Amino acid sequence: MWESLFSKNGIAAKHIALELLAVEVGQKIPTVSDFCDRLCLGRGTVQGALKQLEMLGAIELEARGHLGTFLLNKDVSVLLDVSGTGPLVGAMPLPYSKKYEGLATGIVDGFQTLNKRISLAYMRGASNRLEALKARRYDFAIVSRLAAEEWNIPHRGLEIVKTFGAGSYVSEHKIFLSDHGKTKIESGMKVGIDRSSPDQSKITLLECEGLDVHFVDVNYMLLFQMLQERKIDAAVWNVDEIRSMETFNAVDFQSEQAKELTKQTSEATIVIDSSREEVKKQVMLLDTQIVLNTQRLVETGRKFPQY
Repeated sequence: MWESLFSKNGIAAKHIALELLAVEVGQKIPTVSDFCDRLCLGRGTVQGALKQLEMLGAIELEARGHLGTFLLNKDVSVLLDVSGTGPLVGAMPLPYSKKYEGLATGIVDGFQTLNKRISLAYMRGASNRLEALKARRYDFAIVSRLAAEEWNIPHRGLEIVKTFGAGSYVSEHKIFLSDHGKTKIESGMKVGIDRSSPDQSKITLLECEGLDVHFVDVNYMLLFQMLQERKIDAAVWNVDEIRSMETFNAVDFQSEQAKELTKQTSEATIVIDSSREEVKKQVMLLDTQIVLNTQRLVETGRKFPQY
């Protein structure tokens, strides 16, 4: 039966399978005429392709007269195989915190429930991940809502297709000070900044507005070490990194703008290339609640991270 996918009807079935991935069970499917127009195929070819998908067990349809044809059931794994869609590859932050480990595990679990295998690559800096996505090195990228908006993604051919709500990316950001006697960033201080991170750099610049500080460009992953060695006096960092909370003085922001901006940094989003409809259809199938539930289990130690 699978050999028949190389026939004319089979090639049409690949395109139709991709379309049907986005149709929910119980919904009306596009008409034969719709498929003909969209895919530039003849009616007989479309009808043959739909029949082939039914015989493969990919879909179960019910014709309801003038109401149209409805999708009674679908096997997502078979539809993915028929459509020829390979494993997706996503880019996300380095999993240095339980929050990120939980997010990575949740995304893997979410796709596994769809019988879909994915791979995750880990890359520092949201700007780096978005650049790699734009260059099509990855199928999707995980960044904060703030990073996506700061990058002005609609004008770069990218779009947000999934959001996970407040607290899904980081719990919150604070200012970490190497001197326990200090309560805020002051003029004369050396302040760490990672310009590849829109979140960290934007918040840092807002908090330091009007102050005469010396900015030290540093890899986000080295902020802890730089504070420890007193090479910098202060840095904006997220509180999910346990070492930082136990070692340094963590204080709230003085800038109201910085405080407001941190709300946007806490939400995780999945960004894709707008032109890649096949990727969008797959990511849209991801159940947000499965991802968040798994993330919570990992964060609370009730599930081992697997990513």
